[in-house]
Amino acid sequence: MSQTITVEGMTCGHCEQTVEEALEGVTGVATADADRETNSATVEGDVATDELVTVVTEAGYDASE
Repeated sequence: MSQTITVEGMTCGHCEQTVEEALEGVTGVATADADRETNSATVEGDVATDELVTVVTEAGYDASE
């Protein structure tokens, strides 16, 4: 199952990596791909969207469904 959330505040490759690592730390996430140019992150796995938003917010970025 693929889900995409909006992530604002990523300005560089390190930001993308931080978001990806935060998402991949969630149980049920197989892979995560963050893209600062589209202000989004796409996740493969079976996880509630609000959980994804929470971990990205805790990593220091603005996230929404």
